[in-house]
Amino acid sequence: MSNADKLSFRYRLEQQPPRIGAGGVTRGASVREFPASIGIAGVSMRLAPGSMREMHWHANAAEWGYVVSGGCRTTLLNPDGSWETDTFGPGDIWYFPRGWGHSIQGIGPGECHFILIFDNGDFSEDHTFSVTDWLAHTPQAVVAQNLGLGADDIALLPKGEAYFAAGPVPDDSSFDAAARGTPALVSTHRYPLGAQQPRRVPGGGTQVYVTEKEFPISTSMAGSVLEIQPGAMRELHWHPSADEWQYYLEGSAEMGVFLAEGQVVIESFEQGDVGYAPMGSGHYIRNTGEGMLRVLVGFNNGLYESNDLSAWLASTPPDVLATNLNLPRATAERLPHRTLFMAPPIRA
Repeated sequence: MSNADKLSFRYRLEQQPPRIGAGGVTRGASVREFPASIGIAGVSMRLAPGSMREMHWHANAAEWGYVVSGGCRTTLLNPDGSWETDTFGPGDIWYFPRGWGHSIQGIGPGECHFILIFDNGDFSEDHTFSVTDWLAHTPQAVVAQNLGLGADDIALLPKGEAYFAAGPVPDDSSFDAAARGTPALVSTHRYPLGAQQPRRVPGGGTQVYVTEKEFPISTSMAGSVLEIQPGAMRELHWHPSADEWQYYLEGSAEMGVFLAEGQVVIESFEQGDVGYAPMGSGHYIRNTGEGMLRVLVGFNNGLYESNDLSAWLASTPPDVLATNLNLPRATAERLPHRTLFMAPPIRA
C-alpha cells in the first residue's frame, strides 16, 4: 500500500473532543493524532476572560501563537533572568523559545481564541512542565523552604496540575496588567502580523507573512495568513526547507499533496480543519467556496522559502519546456512568464 493510500493530510481539529478546565478549552494535534504531521504539532485554545493557561514550559518545542479573536496577555521568563509582559489582539503573534517559562491569560471582554504551532510533531503534554504539577509533587518542606511560606499557606496550593486557572480579569490601569520589558508595536516576543501591509495578487488574493527577518526571536518558525478569492488558488509549489502546517480560519478549500512516484492525496477542508504538507512535497490550496478563503500557515523554519511552479516555468527555455511537457513550442511559449504565486479563477 502506498503512502497516499495510508495517510490523510487533513485533521478535523475543531471536531475533536476538547479538554475543558477552569474557563479554558483546548484541542491538540500532534503526530499521534495526526500521523502525517511528523514535523509540526498544533493546538486550538480558548480562554474566558480572566482564565489562564497556567505558568509552564515546553521541553521539546518552541511555541508560535496566533490570535484569531479576542485579547490575551502573556508573561515570559527568559533564562537570563529578564522578563516580559505583553498584550495581544486579533492578528498578533508570539514566539516563545523552547524551555522558556510563560503563561497566557484572557483579558476580555469576550473569549480569546488562539492557535499554537510547535516546531516538533512529537510535541505532547509529556514534555510540558506546569508549575502547579511541579509544586504538588515536591516535598512540602522543600516547597515551603523555597517559597518562604508557612505550612498553612503551603496547604492552599493545588494538589495537582491546574492546567487552566480562573481568576479576575486584569485591570488595564493597574501595575499588574501594565506591559513590562519593551512595550511597543513590535516587542521581543510580539509581532503584529495583522497590521502588516498585505502582499496583493490581482485576481488571486493576499498574503501577510513573518519570518525571523521581521521577528528575530522566531528562529525556528515562520508563518503567514493567506486570503484566497473564490475560484483562485495558491499555485502548485513546494518548500525546500520546511514542513507546512495549515489551520483553516474561514471558507472551504481543496488541497492536493504530491508525494512523488504517482502518489497524490487530494482532500477537502473547511473552517477548523488542519492541513499538512511535508517538506519538499508539491501542493496547492484552491478556494472551492463562494466566499473568501483564509488560511493560517506555519513553517518549522525561521526563514520562508518556496519554489513556485510558475517561477520554474518562466525561468526555463521554451525548447526545454516543449520537449519536457510534450507541447508544441508555440504552446510552451504561452506558459507563465512570471511568478503567479496565486492563480486567478478560470474564466468561463
